[in-house]
Amino acid sequence: MTEILLGRILIATDGSEKNRAALDEGIIIARAFGSIVYAVYVIDTGTFSSMSGDIPLGDTYTVFHTEAEQAFARIKSQAGDVKVETSILEGHPAAEIVKFALAKKIDMIVIGTQGKKGLERLLLGSVAEEIIRSAPCKVLVVK
Repeated sequence: MTEILLGRILIATDGSEKNRAALDEGIIIARAFGSIVYAVYVIDTGTFSSMSGDIPLGDTYTVFHTEAEQAFARIKSQAGDVKVETSILEGHPAAEIVKFALAKKIDMIVIGTQGKKGLERLLLGSVAEEIIRSAPCKVLVVK
């Protein structure tokens, strides 16, 4: 049996429009190679420490989960016949993405250069840069 070159592709999403190009590219590649797509949304628990104590944590999790499900719905509708598995992770985004890639034996991670934080992630983006440095596989960064 022949092994597929890029059998497992992880597409990291934060649900933002800035991430759309990475999503599009990841789906195109997955379709071309017959890959399984693992769509991952990471709830950055580090943001909780900087939040106001007035906001109930349960409400925040609900917002993040709703956002993740909307992002996954977009990926699945775009993927068509490409198999998509989704996962919501919690923690530091780069570390969680790399850990997931190791666990699932991912062949390539597809990420955008910028997420929601805009200026904070100028140039390459802090999450993208961390993933590139520590990923166990190929990384495609899409502008």
